[in-house]
Amino acid sequence: MTDTTTASPVTDSSLAPLALRSFALSMVAVAFLYVLNNYLIFWRDWPGLSNLFAHLGWLGFDPLQKPLTGGLVTLGWIQLASYLAVILGVIAFVRATPHRLIHEEAARLGAIAAYIVRAAFWAIFIVGIGDAVISFLRVEGFLGAIVGAELEKQLGISRVRGTYVHLPLIGIACIIAYFSRKLGFTWLALLVVVAELQIVIARFVFSYEQAFMGDLVRFWYAGLFLFASAYALIEEGHVRVDVIYAGFSERGKAWTNVLGCLLLGAPLCWIIISLGMWSKAAVINGPILSFEVTQAGFGMFVKYLMAGFLAVFSLSMLTQFMNYFLANAAELREEPGRPERPGGLED
Repeated sequence: MTDTTTASPVTDSSLAPLALRSFALSMVAVAFLYVLNNYLIFWRDWPGLSNLFAHLGWLGFDPLQKPLTGGLVTLGWIQLASYLAVILGVIAFVRATPHRLIHEEAARLGAIAAYIVRAAFWAIFIVGIGDAVISFLRVEGFLGAIVGAELEKQLGISRVRGTYVHLPLIGIACIIAYFSRKLGFTWLALLVVVAELQIVIARFVFSYEQAFMGDLVRFWYAGLFLFASAYALIEEGHVRVDVIYAGFSERGKAWTNVLGCLLLGAPLCWIIISLGMWSKAAVINGPILSFEVTQAGFGMFVKYLMAGFLAVFSLSMLTQFMNYFLANAAELREEPGRPERPGGLED
């Protein structure tokens, strides 16, 4: 009997699914590695690729005024090798899992983006409450009686508060986010309203207002606006200037989304990350490296974290763009078992 069964578009020997998965995973992995190398360069004094290339005279970089020493050259080669290793590792992983479907890979990227966003929401909630309490006690003169004069003085230094208060709280937030599957957009929006309401009541009823009260509203609102973007993307919540998209077929919409991710979404995220972390004075690095604060009186010490919001926004959006890219690619390939619409984030 002759077998007339034809191969499914996604079960043939085509290399397209492997290439799509390799591209998306490499894009995300290299972005995270770039942020890690940024930490090594500006916090641990590693040379970075630009200095290594300048030292070697590669790619037209101007020679360094002070050539790298042997140890720094070695560290630079390690950084270069790390990018190659990550890309080759992704390719090896994809080749080792050839039967994993594209939409399954998309879902995993969505889960990563969801975790980043959950951790960020918990972090700004916990850090916001903790820092506001410290600022309130400090401005009212209660902090010294609770923690002692020396610790009160230390908590008035942004670097100390950031290192020994904010970072541990962020670590706790990451642990909570691992076990909690709720993103909490609703309650964070409610907290922004409550924080603003208490300013109005305190100002006009009790004639009381301090700088930290406004800082808390801005801190939470900035987080709500930036961290919700990845979720809104996959939930089709972003406002479209829709002239012709609504009239497209499902395949036409999928092609539009794929090209939009590649030509607009991913480049935007890379522009923010690269420009924001290119130098010590860059818009992300500068405030974080100096633990920058802005305050009138005793405000909150969180401005440097708000600069870091841009990095979290870029990483979560890039991950979600690659989720969206793969999910729509699966739509174009008519992959079996794909969800009814691209997805990944949990609400």
